Amino acid sequence: MLRSVRTLLGRKDRPDTAPRAGAEARPEDMPRPAQATYVVGDIHGRADLLELMLELIDAHIGGTEASDPRLVFVGDYVDRGRGSAEVLARLRELTRDFPDNVTCLMGNHERMMLDFLADPATRGPRWMRAGGNATLSSFGIDPEPLASPASPDAFREVARHLKSAMPDGLEGWMTGLPLSWHSGNLWVVHAGADPAHRMEDQTGRVLLWGHPEFESEPRGDGLWIAHGHIEAELPFAGDGRIATDTAAWSTGRLTACAIRPDGRHDFLQT
Repeated sequence: MLRSVRTLLGRKDRPDTAPRAGAEARPEDMPRPAQATYVVGDIHGRADLLELMLELIDAHIGGTEASDPRLVFVGDYVDRGRGSAEVLARLRELTRDFPDNVTCLMGNHERMMLDFLADPATRGPRWMRAGGNATLSSFGIDPEPLASPASPDAFREVARHLKSAMPDGLEGWMTGLPLSWHSGNLWVVHAGADPAHRMEDQTGRVLLWGHPEFESEPRGDGLWIAHGHIEAELPFAGDGRIATDTAAWSTGRLTACAIRPDGRHDFLQT
């Protein structure tokens, strides 16, 4: 049974009665999704902060009378923090129970975990350097055999244990995670986008790992890109970008941006 986000359902026929503001601004000047949208930053194994954030979102939905709200998680659910297995289970539960309201994107850390499962000996060392040992521990697997230097056979053996420890269907769920979500002039991705190309033409590598000109060059098409991946002390919204990664795994501050159809936004933070 879901422990929070109780207000997600049952509000689809209720209007957004919060005061409207910013009507004088042009639509391209602000992010304007078709529905109230909550973009949640990188979780990195902090299952405790995920639950707190769901409570904050639930309260915000109730306070604003949001109609048919959407939750979009930007990826990087695993590694670094202690609760990666729990985070994956919780998010999978949310997407199963609220398929029309919850979207989970793939992050580069999910991609590295899947690459490890597909090719342990080649991809394993990189995943371990990125914090994969914490994810293994969360599934009850001792990562010590992969301490450098580790043999290819050691990586293959640990990958077999991880596959056995993962619940049925979890690997397939992760593999099927989309790389982007969009509504109105708002796009949500994990890492960023190439400002010189249409969003429909972005490569998977750019969406997962970012682009060197993403933060410095304006898009010029009026789109807003909400993202994680780039750690910052404070969240940011401006110049067509909304940054939500506040290094929750180390700071204890998980951030979400609540964006209303009229362009107003609020940052929620644990």
